[in-house]
Amino acid sequence: MKIGIVNASSRFDPDRAIAIQQWFAEHLPDRSVQVVFHPATFGKHGHFGGDDRSRAEAFVEFANDPRMDAVWFARGGYGACRIAEAVLPRLGPAARKKRYLGYSDAGSLLALLYKHGIGEVAHGPMASDAVRNDPTAIRALNWLKSGDAEGWEPSLHEDARPAVAFNLSILDALVGTALEPDLTGHVLMLEDVSEPMYRIDRMMFHVTGQDSIRKVAGIRMGRVSNVVENDPDFGLTADEIARYWCERSGIPYLGTADIGHDRGNKIVPFGPRG
Repeated sequence: MKIGIVNASSRFDPDRAIAIQQWFAEHLPDRSVQVVFHPATFGKHGHFGGDDRSRAEAFVEFANDPRMDAVWFARGGYGACRIAEAVLPRLGPAARKKRYLGYSDAGSLLALLYKHGIGEVAHGPMASDAVRNDPTAIRALNWLKSGDAEGWEPSLHEDARPAVAFNLSILDALVGTALEPDLTGHVLMLEDVSEPMYRIDRMMFHVTGQDSIRKVAGIRMGRVSNVVENDPDFGLTADEIARYWCERSGIPYLGTADIGHDRGNKIVPFGPRG
């Protein structure tokens, strides 16, 4: 099996790529699974891992390459939304047969792929953070290989409704745009990182205020980590904020989700399961 690694977002540290290659060499010495970094993954263009064109070309190339069995996003940051609409008309039959895994900024491309029924997509560990912890890497690898359910977010084993997961900041930016998928009847899971709580509250106001989002089956709130301090303290947890806005908007609040910007981040395949 070959997993293609691409970068759609911020600059990617080449040392992290070396660590990923070493992890695979140590844990899969038989080379039954190989990771292949697109050369453009290491590009630099201001904030971004290469200019928009080079990042788009790399994603299209690996998505359309029948020798690649899956596409794994290298890292998050920012930039995927700038290339998403450009890659869509160029994705061919091979792209529809792959699994795509990532989260955070990769959510822009995951949303686009899911909206147009291209491949199997999931919110889950990216290449850059998976090798920091063996269970995280194995969870990601097993899903990329076979769609393995052992690493799924636990509620998915009990709730048969279709599901999706997004970084709240990304979803807040996607709603109302050409990238927003139809989430009617879906369980929507959210997580975030490095935001003050008042911004979490403001984004929840905006997201739950959308007519399209009010059609979801319910919301689960994952972890909101590395909260930026604010004076005065906001005084509410992420769970309390989610409950408040769900009640205000009439969206069922379903509890917490085991997802977040951390090594415990579980996998949420988009859509129906089974």
